[in-house]
Amino acid sequence: MKKIMIVRPSDFVDIALAIPGIMTDVKYYTGDNFVGERIDGYEAPIILLTEKAAIALGRVQKQLLEEGFGLKVFDGYRPKRAVAHFVRWGKLDEDEKTKSVYYPEKTRQEIFDGGFIAPESSHTRGSTVDLTVVNIETGTEIDMGGMFDFFSEVSYSDYDHLTLEQSKNRVQLRYLMRSEGFEPMQQEWWHFMLSDEPYPETYFDFPIQG
Repeated sequence: MKKIMIVRPSDFVDIALAIPGIMTDVKYYTGDNFVGERIDGYEAPIILLTEKAAIALGRVQKQLLEEGFGLKVFDGYRPKRAVAHFVRWGKLDEDEKTKSVYYPEKTRQEIFDGGFIAPESSHTRGSTVDLTVVNIETGTEIDMGGMFDFFSEVSYSDYDHLTLEQSKNRVQLRYLMRSEGFEPMQQEWWHFMLSDEPYPETYFDFPIQG
């Protein structure tokens, strides 16, 4: 039975404090996202995860650091009110504000129909993360053949019209994440959920605050 909790549990941690060297780019706070504005519940530019997920992610980061790379995380815990914000946006008439960048070939309804955005999100349970890989010295993202939150078949984990380098980069990211207990999402190469998540039936709605 699904539960909704509005209080932050003690085991939700700020990944920037928990994982040495990790980078964050909290696009749902900055407004640089497919909606084009700050999303409800993102009251600070920090990313929270359950401690269990953060520990596993830290092991991925450690593996990458040994090769001169690291993780950049776009999203972790996502309040339920943020998902509701996405749903409201999806029902509005098209204003073209972000369409050309994030979903040039789809309507807003097709984004939902295609599973890129759902009325309930695993992010709201606190152990799902959106991320990419960067060169640790320059901070430059490696080439994954597409950007975060680009709603297109190009973003599918198994999209087969990539360069050899792009395909290799996606495969290596999936391998590393799976090696530490995360499972990928078919529609989004950047999205991973901890398989053994601590709150599988609980959706949280506390705001993200510093």
